[in-house]
Amino acid sequence: MQTNIMVCPGDLPANATFPNGYMAVDTETLGLNIKRDRLCVCQVSDGNGNVWVVTFDGTAYHAPNLKKHLEDKNLLKIFHFGRFDIAVLYHYLGVLTAPVYCTKIVSKLVRTYTDRHGLKDLCQEMTGISLDKQQQTSYWAAAELSPAQLQYAANDVLYLGKIKEALDQRLKDGNRTHLAQACFDFLPTRALLDLNGWDEVDIFTH
Repeated sequence: MQTNIMVCPGDLPANATFPNGYMAVDTETLGLNIKRDRLCVCQVSDGNGNVWVVTFDGTAYHAPNLKKHLEDKNLLKIFHFGRFDIAVLYHYLGVLTAPVYCTKIVSKLVRTYTDRHGLKDLCQEMTGISLDKQQQTSYWAAAELSPAQLQYAANDVLYLGKIKEALDQRLKDGNRTHLAQACFDFLPTRALLDLNGWDEVDIFTH
């Protein structure tokens, strides 16, 4: 797949389109504490090799074009560990992303023979593509992202569509599609619970 990586300060361009009916989404932050460690990057892909890397300088999170797609009820948003990204996007952009699909959730539903559900392992098994994760802990608030950072950001969304296709077949084979969909429907609420203080509490336990 030929890759076209476009850096977009502050927002998606108005002419960005998603003809496959989905938008693969990921975020990069300064850490894992959403309210402390700010959103720096939101990268999205159309599944055809185009990746838009939207960068934020921390002063404004208007991004009307990005928000429009995140809220579009006719456009599926594919994440890997969507629980975190959906919470980040809500906290900084003020939008509750829907409808959503999370490859990590599906991995846990269908790959019960392993506890390795990270994107690198999942991508390797589902597509045969090996991802380089060296830039995972790099400084994403830099004024100019390095070529290695841009490629890392792109890789995190480039293959989510193909991974979804493979996982969907396994869900079907295992008669678990309905369970996955119920999880996806609840995922935005799970993200809101995290933001409101129930991140370490399972409200379903006795």
